[in-house]
Amino acid sequence: MEPRTIGTRVFDFDREVAVMAVINRTPDSFYDKGSTFALDRAVTASLRAVDDGADWVDVGGVPFGRGPVVTAHEEIERVVPVVEAIAAATGVVISVDTYNAEVARRSIAAGASVINDTSGLWDDAMLGVIAHSDATLVLTHSIGPPRSAPPSPQYADVVESVIAFLRDRVERAIAAGVPLERLVVDPGHDLNKNTLHSLELTRRLEEIVAIGPPTLVAVSNKDFVGETLDREQGKRLEGSLAAAVVCIMKGARIVRMHDVPATVAAVRMTETILGFRDPAYLKHNI
Repeated sequence: MEPRTIGTRVFDFDREVAVMAVINRTPDSFYDKGSTFALDRAVTASLRAVDDGADWVDVGGVPFGRGPVVTAHEEIERVVPVVEAIAAATGVVISVDTYNAEVARRSIAAGASVINDTSGLWDDAMLGVIAHSDATLVLTHSIGPPRSAPPSPQYADVVESVIAFLRDRVERAIAAGVPLERLVVDPGHDLNKNTLHSLELTRRLEEIVAIGPPTLVAVSNKDFVGETLDREQGKRLEGSLAAAVVCIMKGARIVRMHDVPATVAAVRMTETILGFRDPAYLKHNI
């Protein structure tokens, strides 16, 4: 895979894994319960993530799950000031987690270099916005309207279904003028999937990776981790790190995680085991 320029960064995903930090500017996030909803707290958390080693900051203004309606105007008011503040302070890659094309357009203008669309291109205008920019687009497997009651997911083979869906979205994006080198795929762990589906995706992730674009995984604190380990929200760090490391071993090159310091340590250790980087120093038995 050729090195990729994303924002001000160049990533060699043949030998590098990017750590994406999650910043939720929402009052009802499943993980942080609104602790970074205030603008100053969202910006502080973003810059702390960069100091902790994050390569990438993902800002979201609307949770994926059900909840109160958030208008496009409200979403823009939530995410754009955060993007502007991060861009003014650091050269970290900034992505915005949105399925709304107008929010994407305003976010790119503010300094975001990635749109993380977890809806699977629900907004027909999204591809036009990306095509007329330099932004990278994350294509995620997700079925059903955003923020709707999740269906009981049924798949003959979840991996084959996800592959077919993502290949279709890649083809649509290219046909709309978005270059392949500006696409990332995400199998969408837990999005319209039960725990057995998410475990199967993790077990067979190399089949997703074979689609071609870099693969992003968002496994942090997901329900499949909680149900596997019988751990409530907030007590899933070890399971999340284990899932992320397995995904990296199977070819994932971007990991979207909540606990940045622990993730950076796990990722850098995994990179070194894989021969992507050298140890920080050598003293033992030398």
